[in-house]
Amino acid sequence: MVSYSAPASTTRGSEPVWLYLLLGIVFVVAGIVVLGDVVFATIVSTIFIGLCVVFCGIFEIIHAFWTKGWGGFVWQILLGLLYIASGVILVRQPLTGALLLTWVLGIVLAAGGLVRVFLGFRNWVEMGWPLLLSGIFGVIAGFVILSGWPITGLWVIGFLLGIDLIFSGIGWLLFAWRRDSPLNSASMAK
Repeated sequence: MVSYSAPASTTRGSEPVWLYLLLGIVFVVAGIVVLGDVVFATIVSTIFIGLCVVFCGIFEIIHAFWTKGWGGFVWQILLGLLYIASGVILVRQPLTGALLLTWVLGIVLAAGGLVRVFLGFRNWVEMGWPLLLSGIFGVIAGFVILSGWPITGLWVIGFLLGIDLIFSGIGWLLFAWRRDSPLNSASMAK
């Protein structure tokens, strides 16, 4: 029986540990920078989201012409135009856009949390407590955002982005540490 092993450069896990360390450090530093000015990060994020929405609207319209025979052509065109209009508003008025996005985020967090609380009680026997706990945190986060709105609209998106970057960086640092740990090296040698 002939076996094939991939060259070392293409084998998964052959990357040097310092790449993961560097990625983790870059993410943590970026998160700290973002947290240093959450209002600026919120505005930049809103502009980026707006550009993505415009792109999606353009693609929705192109898709409508590609799939004309599928039906719903007019609805796809209208949806694409709605995407484009929404994206343009986010790009041209990022402060207003950030306020609207934060308001919607607060509603979604609160509503999603309420659903998880309901499902947690309903499925209590099958480990419903994690759902209940998750739902409670969602409801609290949603109400904190909504109760402080419109002021929260100026900082919530940037704050969440900064926290996400820091935790992503910590994740990569832990991954690098795990890859470089003597216990892991011994198990990989087997």
